[in-house]
Amino acid sequence: MSPSQDLPRPAARTPEELQALKNITQVVYALQALSFFWGVPALVAVIINYIKRDEARGTLYESHFDWQIRSFWWGLLWSAIGMVLAVVLVGFLVMFIAWIWMVYRVVKGWLRLTEGKPVLPA
Repeated sequence: MSPSQDLPRPAARTPEELQALKNITQVVYALQALSFFWGVPALVAVIINYIKRDEARGTLYESHFDWQIRSFWWGLLWSAIGMVLAVVLVGFLVMFIAWIWMVYRVVKGWLRLTEGKPVLPA
């Protein structure tokens, strides 16, 4: 038996299930966008990603979920580094760059979603 035969195949999704996944993906991008002004929505967004991640497997939304999750964790890391470095003032630059990077990730991902395409590389 080959390794690819060991992996479970994702179940076929109905158009309604796919639309629900698209809606969830849009909500997560909206929450991430709201987090530019207040950070709590990003936490809600990543929780939604982890709860719904299995449902997205095998669909084009899987890449968006991976993109969103990675955006959250890398954004959090660089923001934390920026906060620590704020003591020596360079941290404000790090936080600003992290903020711009997050804006880029949300815009790119949301545009790809609107086009009905996966976002790669995640």
